[in-house]
Formats: sequence, structure tokens, C-alpha cells
Amino acid sequence: MTVDFDGRIITFNPAAESILEINESDLINQNYAEVFFQYEENDEFNQTIFDAIYESAIRHNAVVSFNTGRVLKSLALTTTYLQDKGKDIGVIAVFSDITELTELRDSLKAMEKIQRLNAELEKRNEFIKETFGRYLSDDIVKNLIETPGGLKLGGKKQRITIMMTDLRGFTSMSEKLQPEAVVSILNNYLGEMTEIILKHGGTIDEFIGDAILVLFGAPVWKPLHAEYAVACALEMQIAMPCVNRWNKQMGLPEIEMGIGIHTGDVVIGNIGSKKRTKYGVVGKTVNLTSRIESYTTGGQIFISRQTADEVGEGLVTGARHEVHPKGVDRPITIFEVTGIERGYGLSIDSEEAGRRLVTLKKPISVRMAVVEGKDVGGQEGMLKAEITALSKHQAEVGMGDGFQAGVKAFDNVRMRIMGADGSEIDDDVYAKVLETGRAGTLADANTSADANAGANADTSADASAGANADANAGANVRIKFTSVPEAVRGFLDGAMEG
Repeated sequence: MTVDFDGRIITFNPAAESILEINESDLINQNYAEVFFQYEENDEFNQTIFDAIYESAIRHNAVVSFNTGRVLKSLALTTTYLQDKGKDIGVIAVFSDITELTELRDSLKAMEKIQRLNAELEKRNEFIKETFGRYLSDDIVKNLIETPGGLKLGGKKQRITIMMTDLRGFTSMSEKLQPEAVVSILNNYLGEMTEIILKHGGTIDEFIGDAILVLFGAPVWKPLHAEYAVACALEMQIAMPCVNRWNKQMGLPEIEMGIGIHTGDVVIGNIGSKKRTKYGVVGKTVNLTSRIESYTTGGQIFISRQTADEVGEGLVTGARHEVHPKGVDRPITIFEVTGIERGYGLSIDSEEAGRRLVTLKKPISVRMAVVEGKDVGGQEGMLKAEITALSKHQAEVGMGDGFQAGVKAFDNVRMRIMGADGSEIDDDVYAKVLETGRAGTLADANTSADANAGANADTSADASAGANADANAGANVRIKFTSVPEAVRGFLDGAMEG
């Protein structure tokens, strides 16, 4: 007898008719449960069939009772997968009346053949799990294999926490490297991050180039999903020096990562078509997570208020900012995470050692423009400015008249640096605006060890924009570099030392 995975009886041969005393015409294309659930004595027989349909075990062997309505028989029952062109399409059940020696001998022979086939199937299934396990998380693979209808299209609404990571300046960096070097950097980085994500119960939904989209609380529900996400993000940032040590040993450039986290409702499930399906999430929560991540610079973790409230006690934060992301009706508050207590003991510095700026004896002339969305613009849109103070990762830039009302916190900017001989270094530098202020105030405000004392004060991107609108040509901005070519880096390091 063969039964498909929907419980529909497909074939029923004459031997089965004789043993079970049921006509084939009464069974074909009928629902199994409607036909065989007549007698209580058949519970073991039915359970074995259903175990084969719904459990992941390849083979079931049992000696069961079966009431034909006329007599109670003992049957040797063996089940295994029914396949068509290498694909599991149902269950085949082989049974014999063990009171008949001839039929028992034939059943044993059939069982031996089934065992050989099952051994081959087991090897094939292990290969499938190992192969797909490299493309999907273990939780997703397990969910698809063990859940009845796991491959069916559809989804459900669920509250989860989403993490989005991105490498700062990696796209422009990769354009200057050999393809092998780009892949080596990514493989090392993603390998380190994957181990940490899995350790904290995260499900990697996908790698998007150098970005990682991670789900916490799906497909396996975890009530502390927000807490796990924050702890995971902290450990990922803590691991970045190890990643960069490997890069240095291999003669590869250092990389920096920004992380955004948001908690909210999503639609989650199998999305796509019958030929191409992806387990994933959709909804504004996904989009807002990406927006939050875009505000970060290398080494930072920003979370939404929803995630902060979900984590609650034990969360340690630094600065908070009011921002108005694209596509969101009203401004939101985001928090910079610096640690989590409650048994984790994880923490990072809200500002790196390179925070303290050195005032330059001779300012460096630059040309600078705000990057609008994905459009970096041409050379003609760049206006004159000058770097007046500098550290390894940050700089204070004095703006000219053209920038009076055009630069605010979290803007991305593109720069061209003038070398020592006054000629322009032919390579773009990218940075993110951290804050704006009057000329000379930003460097002075950050040259003491107590610079971070006011870190928890609110910073509003909209307020910064208003302040810039009233500023004159003496307004300055503090930036953090996100992509600095090697030629420019050498020149800037020399400027700090000289």
C-alpha cells in the first residue's frame, strides 16, 4: 500500500486486499483516516502509518494487530519513503500476515531490500541536510523537513527582533582590491560573525553582499529575542579586532561594522513561487531596521526604543538621537548600545580611542559634498572646506559659505583631499557627520578625558539642520571616516605627526 503526504491512498495491491480483506476500489484516492479508523484494535497499525508520514525517521518496523471486521490478525508492518525521480512523494507500507510462513519469508526478503534502499536514502538525506545547511540556518532546514507542509507558501504575523549589519565603506574598498582578496575578507568576517550569531540563537535570513540580515525569535520562538539580539551585536563588535588581526596578517585592509536592531511585528514564512521559495520576513519592521543601521558608523550599535523597552533592565546605552528616517511618519528615538549586564557582562566603548582630535598646525584643504541617497554626485558639486583637527578615525572640518544650510548630523559626505604639493589626491574619501557646531568648539570639546560626560544628552538631527540654517561661514562639522584609501591615509597620518 502507498500513501502520499496528504494522507491519500495511491495504490493497494491484491496481496494487501487479501490480508486486510478490503477491496482496492473502496480505497484508491480515499483519505486514509476515513477508511482505516473504524476499529480501535487498528490503532497501532494506523499510528505506524502516520508516524511514517509525519516523522523524519526513514523506516518504521512494527508487529501490529489488525481487525478486518471478520478476524483479528497479527501483521509484520514495515514502512519507508516512496520516491519518484529521487524525490520523496509518500510512504510505502509493506505488511504480511505472520501466521503464514511463506508470506513471512517473502516479507523478510522485502524488508532486506527495503533496508538496502533505506541505507542509500539515509546517505542521500544526510547529503541534502549538509548541503542545504550551508545555505540556510539549521532552524530553517529543520523546520522545513519536520513540519508537515513546511514547504507550502504562506506566513504568519509574529513579533520578533531583527538585526541588520553592514561593513562601512566596503563597496568602495572592494573596487580597489582583487576579487580573491574581497572574497577572503568576506569569508573570514562572515565566518566569525556566523558563529556568534548561532551562539545567541539568531537565524541568518540572508547575506546581502557584506550585510547580514538576522532574525531573533523565528522560526523558533524565543521570548528573550530582543535581549539575545543585543548581546549578539555586542559580541560581534567585540570580535572585530580579531577579524582585523587576521586581515593584517594576510596583508588585507581593516574593516568596520555598523549594526542596527529593531523589534516589531512582521509577516514571516515561505515567500515566493512554487519553483523558487525563500523563508523570510516582510514588513515595515524590516525596512526600519535597515534605516536604523544606516545611521551607524563603524563600531556602533543603534537600537530602536521598542528594542530598548523589550530588553529593559540591564541594557547600557550611551547617546540617544532623535532621527526622522525616510518612509517613517514621525521622528523616532534611537539609542547607542554600549553594554548589557544581567549575566552577559558584555560592553564596548561608545567612542573609540581615536576620538580625541589633534589640532593641525596647517589645515588641510579639501573639497566636500553631501551624498544624497545612493547618488554620490559629480566633481562639479563639491565645495571647498578644510580639515582643522584630526585623529585616526575622525576629523573636524571647517565649512565654506556653500555649506551654511546644507549639512546635518548623520549626513554622509564625499571628500577629495589636497596633498602637500597643493594638488588633489585622485581618490574619494567617505565619512559620516557626527555633529555640527561653531568653529573651534568641536575639537576643544573633545580633547579632555571627560568628553563623553554628556553622551546621554539628546541629539536631534532635525535640530542640527536648523542650527546649520542659521550658521555663517564659520560653522564646522565633526565627521567619522567610513572609507579612506591607503594613499590618503598615509598623507593624513603624516599631517597628524607633523
